[in-house]
Amino acid sequence: QVQLVESGGASVQAGGSLRVSCVVSRGTFSNYAMAWFRQAPGMEREFVATIDWRGSSTYYADSVKGRFTISRDNAKNTVYLQMNSVKPEDTAVYYCAARLFLVSMTSGTYTYWGQGTQVTVSS
Repeated sequence: QVQLVESGGASVQAGGSLRVSCVVSRGTFSNYAMAWFRQAPGMEREFVATIDWRGSSTYYADSVKGRFTISRDNAKNTVYLQMNSVKPEDTAVYYCAARLFLVSMTSGTYTYWGQGTQVTVSS
């Protein structure tokens, strides 16, 4: 069974930066498109960013475009989300997800999920 473990969540001041990571084990990482989703209290889980299996294509939610960057290191079985110029509305639990090959912005199409990491942005 493929396992995803996120880390790096923290409390940060608005305008600051943070990088969260997700390590994938028990699977062929380079076969998977990876994504980050987030869920704030009382809200639906929402798409943040996705990257294809080669790392050559990335897509972002409009709310984070220009501030967040998704990247991957296939040698380390790790996907990253660099978060810059964070805002209080970025506060949420951040989840990484994996599916074979093709990117998707729809959470229901992802096969594997991590347990989440909390990001809190204070004003």
